[in-house]
Amino acid sequence: MAKPTKPVALSMEQIGELNQKLSTLRHDMNNSLSLIVATVALMRHRPAVTEQMWNILAEQPHIIGESFSQFSRDLEATLH
Repeated sequence: MAKPTKPVALSMEQIGELNQKLSTLRHDMNNSLSLIVATVALMRHRPAVTEQMWNILAEQPHIIGESFSQFSRDLEATLH
């Protein structure tokens, strides 16, 4: 995303939309991090499920990265 070269004025509606998108980003991030913590706790308490849980852990970086990428695309669209 290119940084604006001059000040950007946002309408109240645009600010509201960005706030909603930030809220969604926080929610998505919290979901992924909570899932990681819960999965690791389960793996500690029930080592027999460790093999099955690796896929859940392995998916989370991609999910988190995609959430940030979507927010970045939305922000760029709002600023242009």
